[in-house]
Amino acid sequence: MIFHLDLDAFFVSVERILDPTLEGKPVVVGGDPSGRGVVAACSYEARSYGLRSGMPIKTAFRLCPNGIYLHGHGDEYSRYSGLVLNILEKYAPIVEQASVDEFYMDFSGCQKIYGSLFLFAQRIQKEVMERLFLPCSIGIGSNKLVAKICSDFNKPIGITFIFPGMEKEFMAPLPVEAIPGVGEVLQRELNSKGVYKTSDIISLSSDYLFATFGKYGKDLWEKANGRGSEFLTITHKRKSISKETTFEKDVLSKTFLEETLYGLTTKVCYKLRQKGFLTSTITVKLRYSDFITYNRSKTIGFTNDEKEVYETAVKLLRDANTRRVGVRLVGVHVSNFTGFCFQEILFRSEKDKRERMLSAVDTLRRKYGYSIIKN
Repeated sequence: MIFHLDLDAFFVSVERILDPTLEGKPVVVGGDPSGRGVVAACSYEARSYGLRSGMPIKTAFRLCPNGIYLHGHGDEYSRYSGLVLNILEKYAPIVEQASVDEFYMDFSGCQKIYGSLFLFAQRIQKEVMERLFLPCSIGIGSNKLVAKICSDFNKPIGITFIFPGMEKEFMAPLPVEAIPGVGEVLQRELNSKGVYKTSDIISLSSDYLFATFGKYGKDLWEKANGRGSEFLTITHKRKSISKETTFEKDVLSKTFLEETLYGLTTKVCYKLRQKGFLTSTITVKLRYSDFITYNRSKTIGFTNDEKEVYETAVKLLRDANTRRVGVRLVGVHVSNFTGFCFQEILFRSEKDKRERMLSAVDTLRRKYGYSIIKN
């Protein structure tokens, strides 16, 4: 018995906690509607205008000019996600956090402890709402695939339970785009072949799908038949941390680009220290106005000090920024992590003083918010 809990319009729900006047209004998280970003999340009121996640923000504004457009509070999203995880870990023997707003739980063999799993799902849903003011939907199935589709089946604040053995019957009438991994391109290709519903996929042989779509075709046939993994991943090692920004207007000023890169670097290094990581591989991403994108990387000694990371990053930026074309996007990406491993020293050094200074800065930011201190 696998549960999939999906927080409904999570970013918007958190924004409404921070500002209750947003309740009942069309809210869009994604930035300035005159900019080049995309919709990160939108309220159900905004969705009634045809908005959806991933839509260009300008398109969203054209469809919903009276919406409330917000940049969002990433740190708060992470904090509330952690609070939800704390609740779920009280009840489930195994919890897998799939994303900031999605969680799998394995309750196999727990019926004698919790009784009706449908009623228990209502209990979890109620506790998340009453304690955190976050609405959620829960899907229950015999595997992760079915549970995930179920959680999206009756949104918002819905619970859907598919009994073991009924997976194929549940999947058959669903449109092909309900299957995770079927995006717009694959949907159009399937539709062009007369495949509109999951039952159409089931009626085809796995060999035909493999010949047509390769390895994913066979995987698609398995999913259409309601087959998925029954095992959760309980350990997750973060492999990278990145920050990037898309400019509202193309940028030619090298000084402005380097200042922007420094701001992104301080945020990345703050996250590194929060996670207890050191990094050694620095990557800078640069995208020009014609969408040509360069990535430059270099490996250095392990660190989480923005001064050291930035010194490497700015050199990579200068190496990449050689064209006389406006820049659309700049970003910094760090990877190849290890834990803290600083050696104890007898006498205070400049490096030791800087570490204590960064620790004090981080303490203030945790208490009063990241923007309390400007670099």
